Amino acid sequence: MKKQLCVLFVSILIVISALCGCSEENHGLSMENPTTVTVWHYYNGHAAVVFDALVTEFNNTVGLENGIVVTAQSMGTVADLEAALQNAAVGKVGFSKMPNLFQCYPDTAVALGDTVALVDFNDYVTEDEKLTYVRRYLDAGCIGADNTWNIFPVAAATEVLLLNKTDWNRFAQATGAELDALQTWEGLAETAERYYEWSEGKSFFGRDAFANYLIIGSSQLGHELFQVSGDTVVALDFDKNTMKKLWDNFYVPYIKGYYSQVGNFRCDDARIGEIIALVCSSSGAAYFPSKVANADGVTYPVDCIALPLPNFADTPPYAVLQGAGMSVTKSTEAEEYASVLFLKWFTQSEQNLRFCANSGYLPVSLDAAETSVVSDYLTENVSDSVVSDTITTSLSQSEKYIMYTPAGFAEGTQARAVLARTMLDAAIRDRAAIEEGALIDEYLSDERFNEWYRETLSELKNTVNK
Repeated sequence: MKKQLCVLFVSILIVISALCGCSEENHGLSMENPTTVTVWHYYNGHAAVVFDALVTEFNNTVGLENGIVVTAQSMGTVADLEAALQNAAVGKVGFSKMPNLFQCYPDTAVALGDTVALVDFNDYVTEDEKLTYVRRYLDAGCIGADNTWNIFPVAAATEVLLLNKTDWNRFAQATGAELDALQTWEGLAETAERYYEWSEGKSFFGRDAFANYLIIGSSQLGHELFQVSGDTVVALDFDKNTMKKLWDNFYVPYIKGYYSQVGNFRCDDARIGEIIALVCSSSGAAYFPSKVANADGVTYPVDCIALPLPNFADTPPYAVLQGAGMSVTKSTEAEEYASVLFLKWFTQSEQNLRFCANSGYLPVSLDAAETSVVSDYLTENVSDSVVSDTITTSLSQSEKYIMYTPAGFAEGTQARAVLARTMLDAAIRDRAAIEEGALIDEYLSDERFNEWYRETLSELKNTVNK
């Protein structure tokens, strides 16, 4: 009896110890002295509202039980966040210190690598836990020369074609235009020309994130622009014939007036009736307008449909797979563990689905990413038809397309900036000159393309070879 009582007593002590945990097992966490971790992100609008609500829920449940308080701060745009991180990394006077958690693209993580040590999530995530995530999202977070897992997936995004169906229907009924034509860039350009003529001079299309057009288009046509080994560009494949095809399907229709860009984002242009079709991130769908207020002062409601990203004819379909994950700054054991615990909780199926379904992102949790699960959740919980349609289209696209994630490298942000700027700026500038009376033939010449190609190639070489 004494022996049994002794065994029982020891067992009780073990259970109590397991529940309460000693300091080492709790990684330094204490309910009496909570550990605060800071999060910097670039979520705005719907995404920020849902993210903040989930942070509050974590703090009131898992955080409260483990002695963790998460504080989140939106830093504005992606560019604003990256600038803040760079200033914090070098300890610039007057700027905040590095946060515990921050949204991060591969290029950013590589660029920070020289000044900031990042947590390797392999130290905190078991092999069984990894199996609960979509594998390609985990792989996208392994960066640098040693392929270290420095970016934890929280939500993914792709690009889709959003269409003002109300104005499209008027155009289609009058001209016989068909949606199938919008499956290719060539067909979209031809449709834009028909719309321009039918509407007596209105633009049809615009696109966000112009660098993606060149990066994804070039890869689809067989030439990966930046061939990266580790965190270094080992080859720049800026193929001239490929660039000419990209030029002919964007610059040319743009200077003819078929495409346009006025506001900061193309949803802004759709809101004022400047365009009726646009390519944007799936996470930007929530900003597509429910009504248009055109230059004549006329306001009217519009419907929107989401279509797959166009591709070049007779090529395998490609689309970008993007969306910043989260990185954790190396600090104390308690702060690192608390940060990872929040990420694990945030990406559990229930939380991950709630965040993504209300913000246009794609879930990274394997269970939450099931098409039927997403569809059921959208039907029951999401009233915004544009977001629902976009997520459904994005999931279908991710199953049928080759989803391309550009590799990160030290000069990646600067190289993307070159791609985002040179062709688009040339198109905007040359279109303005034509509207002021310049002859369009000058800008349609091979020499105009060759000039752009030489200048852009030189700038890219100088950027990646620094």
